[in-house]
Amino acid sequence: MKRLMLGNEAIARGAYEAGVRVSSAYPGTPSTEINETIATYSEIYSEWAPNEKVAVEVALGAAIGGARSMACMKHVGLNVAADPFFTATYTGVNAGMVVVVADDPGMHSSQNEQDTRLLARAAHAPVLDPSDSAECKAFMQLAFELSEWYDTPVIVRLTTRIAHARTPVELGERQELPLLAYKKEPKKYVSMPANMIARHRYVEERERRLAEDANALPVNRIEWAQRKLGVITSGAAYNYVKEALPHASVLKLGLAYPLPERLIREFAAGVEELVIVEDMEPFFEDAVRAMGIPCHGKAETGVQGELFAHKVAGRFAGGKAYGPMTTPDIPMRPPVLCPGCPHRALFHVLNKLKLHVFSDIGCYTLGALPPLGAVDTCVCMGASIGVAHGIEKARGVEMAKQSVAVLGDSTFCHSGMTGLLNMMYNRSVGTVIVADNSITGMTGHQNNPMNGRGIHGEIAPALDLPKLCEAMGIEHVRIVDPFDVKALEQVLREETERDALSVIISRRPCALIVKEKRAPYACDAEKCRACGMCMRIGCPAIRKTETGVWIDHTQCVGCGLCGNVCPFGALGTEGA
Repeated sequence: MKRLMLGNEAIARGAYEAGVRVSSAYPGTPSTEINETIATYSEIYSEWAPNEKVAVEVALGAAIGGARSMACMKHVGLNVAADPFFTATYTGVNAGMVVVVADDPGMHSSQNEQDTRLLARAAHAPVLDPSDSAECKAFMQLAFELSEWYDTPVIVRLTTRIAHARTPVELGERQELPLLAYKKEPKKYVSMPANMIARHRYVEERERRLAEDANALPVNRIEWAQRKLGVITSGAAYNYVKEALPHASVLKLGLAYPLPERLIREFAAGVEELVIVEDMEPFFEDAVRAMGIPCHGKAETGVQGELFAHKVAGRFAGGKAYGPMTTPDIPMRPPVLCPGCPHRALFHVLNKLKLHVFSDIGCYTLGALPPLGAVDTCVCMGASIGVAHGIEKARGVEMAKQSVAVLGDSTFCHSGMTGLLNMMYNRSVGTVIVADNSITGMTGHQNNPMNGRGIHGEIAPALDLPKLCEAMGIEHVRIVDPFDVKALEQVLREETERDALSVIISRRPCALIVKEKRAPYACDAEKCRACGMCMRIGCPAIRKTETGVWIDHTQCVGCGLCGNVCPFGALGTEGA
């Protein structure tokens, strides 16, 4: 039976058919749907981990315990997971272990265009690079086999276009595998120097063996056509090459690392001109040049943004296959916080008080955009607290009293706790705001350890943030509803003036979860003075017209924020 499946869904299906027993992940676009789909298979234990480091440790534990396992994340998640992952390639595994990492060329929803292949090479980890959903499923089976054959975790690398495109997939049956016997092997699994010196030698030998075997792997294949132009490619770029350069010979590298040198030399010798077409960094190109083989590619395509068929044709076929690309003359639509979002009220007040805001990654990062314009920095998960602390130590207490760190409930669980402990331990007087909307919002409403629900929506123990702060020795913890604008402003003024560390919990559920039925707001034209105060909150339901302010009832959720900020009482529910 065939089905159209997202690449992410096909990854999950491949894991299911390969007999996976344990899957742990932290949500992050473009990888999120993998573990959400895994959760629909009752045969697999699945969970949302607090962060990617924990997810890899869970997967490694399950693999050592004899069960095929996996961890899923976006590319920057591998940075968080690097500590256990880099050592796991030394210790090896028992049953197969696969780490699925989704890169984001073009930065559709990411802070950088990091290339996972570079980290994989540094970690001595094999990388498979599928080109469509069918390969996503097939490569998962191969990944587990390689993991067990070569005693190593294996990375399956996706890119956004593969993760989020639908292509046909042939469904198969689940392979039920028994648990492998657990063995206590301290020389293999205890990563102390005396043991890992020997394991490092094993890793180097394993990599040489796999590189030699890669020459015969079916996923690495030559597709001969005209010999004037030869292209080495993989992943999503393979599809663009086949569309834009139909007459070129192609070497498709399904195993992106380690590279099959004999196969590459055979292909290069059979073509007049050798081109490398790859997303992101010149990973293949640098390696092929290091072999002493003339080639080019990145000089034409660059390292920024995505590759597309028209781009490949324009660089290597003189644009003959495609006409010039034109951009429709349509207005830009920047991302905005949803109507009724509790973060809007928080950032409105932060902007009003002219505080420096060191933000984290989540929906609330949109507080950086006009008209809210409240955010100074955003680096990575958990960095808001560390950055605020560092600036305080660099510039003094007065700067701390003009600053706040802001991060969400899921981000706090991910990597905020240690930063907060650092502030307490090192006597910071800063203010940390946890924007608690009871969900992991930006990646599509996944549960987390602070909202009391598990991956299946089941009741789970919930982190009590005030008690955690108390256990850390933080005496000043305030909970406030951000839609109570006056109370929020008062709390912010009081806490930023303290000569001690304080935590403010800005608590109101995401408007897309708790859909309360409230009457929409409207503008009383007789009271409106066109002061523009309501426009400063950036609500997409509010529009300025030639005759004043108009509220779109198809978008308004009746949250009341506009009424709270209007100084003339012109905004309210109709009839009120």
